[in-house]
Amino acid sequence: MARPRKPLLSRDRIVLAAGALVDAEGLEAVSTRRLAAELGVSGPSLYNHFRNKDEILEAVADAVQARVDLSMFDESDGRDWRTALHDWAVSYRAALTEHPNIVPVLARGPGRRPAGLRVADAVFGAMVGAGWPPAQATYIGALMRYFITGSALGSFASGFVDDEAAYDPEDYPHLGQAHLLAERRQKVDEGAFETGLRALLDGLALQYEQHGQHGQHATVRSGPKGR
Repeated sequence: MARPRKPLLSRDRIVLAAGALVDAEGLEAVSTRRLAAELGVSGPSLYNHFRNKDEILEAVADAVQARVDLSMFDESDGRDWRTALHDWAVSYRAALTEHPNIVPVLARGPGRRPAGLRVADAVFGAMVGAGWPPAQATYIGALMRYFITGSALGSFASGFVDDEAAYDPEDYPHLGQAHLLAERRQKVDEGAFETGLRALLDGLALQYEQHGQHGQHATVRSGPKGR
């Protein structure tokens, strides 16, 4: 009986294996030798698809970013620019919090990554279409990336130990409940993100009205097709 053939090596298989390794052990765990062993192939065979480790990590980052919903920026969607930014930010953070170890790569910016460039194009196009001047639309795209990736780099709540004795009221009179933060991590971190996001959007809305853009295209007028 013939032995079953191994699946052909492909970019997708490499990215999937590298992504699993990053999720489980972090960026430093990824090497071409380690990936080759995980995939059951020889190391040099990876170079038929990627030139080096950095290219592999860029592809992993792009695969994560490709999962971010951009449908709210479709001109047929009907959401105003503020709602579109809010809903996109929530989708973006959700994708990053599922794969926090790849966030430092994403935080460097889109580079040549197709999904990253589609995100940048969608946000910029939607803001300009809603009446923001191009320079301000650029600033908005930048600040949203800072805020979203920053929020996914680490957990505020898990930064506190769950030992009540660590918070002596003589030294820290206002941290009597700090030992409870870690067990409430999701609620605290999501609440902090939503609070910050709404404050950020409130500030942008104020600028929008002060500069008279409310009389222009308040809803999204341009953007890629939803996916």
